Amino acid sequence: MTYAKRYDGRKWTETRPITAETGVVKMADGSARFKIGKTEAIAAVYGPRDLHPRFMQDPEKGVLRIFYSMMPFSGAGDRVRPGPSRRSKELNLVIQKALLPVLNLDDFPNKVVDVFVVFPQTDAGSRCAGICAASMALADAGMQMKDVVSAVSVGKVDDKLVVDMDYAEEAHPEGEVADIPVAVIPSTGEITLIQMDGKITKEELIKGVKDGWSAFDTIADIQRKAIAGRYGGKEE
Repeated sequence: MTYAKRYDGRKWTETRPITAETGVVKMADGSARFKIGKTEAIAAVYGPRDLHPRFMQDPEKGVLRIFYSMMPFSGAGDRVRPGPSRRSKELNLVIQKALLPVLNLDDFPNKVVDVFVVFPQTDAGSRCAGICAASMALADAGMQMKDVVSAVSVGKVDDKLVVDMDYAEEAHPEGEVADIPVAVIPSTGEITLIQMDGKITKEELIKGVKDGWSAFDTIADIQRKAIAGRYGGKEE
């Protein structure tokens, strides 16, 4: 049976509704909230500050650390067990690697920038939402950056290529399902993250990423406006 219509009625290349804002955690050096559909990420930045223990310091540049966590009842499936897990460690690394290409840490040797990413609720696409929120929070903290990083999932449900999969599509019971989180630097078109869970052909992968490109531009525009709006400025 083919997947004839998306569960929530969206077009194949349409994202869920998106909202974003900065300055949401008052005691942080920078913070942001990014919500896409029912998936909500809140990121808070602390630093640059001294990194301890000293053996972890880099004398040439600063260190970026990510701390990803989901609230116990945030997911669409089973209750999330509190504390570190294999998944959270993986996502800490994934988000860090997606952000490092735009972030200048050369002026902060022996320092650390900590980014805490928390999810009050999720409905698929959490790593992409986390990347978007963390990118905005770093900009809100005044970090020198080449651009924001924008992320969204593309994928395949049965025989259809889709943009921004939700949990119902990830759990589609018939046919093949492939979920592909992608993060890009919008101003240059460089991809800073691409992962894949499932099976998809090379041709389908290329087409899926191309189909998602307008979504990257839309997300970047929302991110930039949220950053500029915090200070009453205009997007340049």
